[in-house]
Amino acid sequence: MKLFYKPGACSMAAHLLLNEAGATYSLEKVDTTEGLTETGATYAQTNPRGYVPALRFENGDVLTENVAILHWLGEQYPNFATDTAGKPLDRFRVLELLSFLSSELHKGFSPFFSGKEFSEAEAAENQAKLNTKLGQFDALLAKGGDYLLGDTFSVADAYAFVILNWTNFIGVSLGEWPKMAAYVERIRARPATLKTLQEEGLAA
Repeated sequence: MKLFYKPGACSMAAHLLLNEAGATYSLEKVDTTEGLTETGATYAQTNPRGYVPALRFENGDVLTENVAILHWLGEQYPNFATDTAGKPLDRFRVLELLSFLSSELHKGFSPFFSGKEFSEAEAAENQAKLNTKLGQFDALLAKGGDYLLGDTFSVADAYAFVILNWTNFIGVSLGEWPKMAAYVERIRARPATLKTLQEEGLAA
């Protein structure tokens, strides 16, 4: 398998999970602005929509869209799903979480990476909307356990970590949500996360 990625982008969730699984794979960095990969290839030939991630299989098939790739990884590596722990509904809880992360929490960060200039009022509104989404995520952690589904690390945790890690790039503190801050640091300390951050040039 080859994962097409951009450092720190949502593609990092799949990268992290591949490392968690000990999978055999290769990486190819993408400059989404220029539309080129690090080998000089035109990325649109891999993903016509031009964004990451994309996962190319040995037979040449390509899977795109973050939620689809994360769901595939969860099916491929069952340790990331918890139905084996006697909770069949948790397989769908993961989809529920991925849907929220993709359509709500991820979207809350979009204005901060849009490159647009906002008025003071618009910036305050963007921050208020993001705070609402962060509060909604924090409520998910109130159920207890180290991770979103209790004590089992799932594909949703990988995606959540990547999104919440973006606070470091936009100067937003998680100090208002100590439980969430501890959750992020717990995932950051996992060996696979440290390896992923190093491979993407985001850690020494």
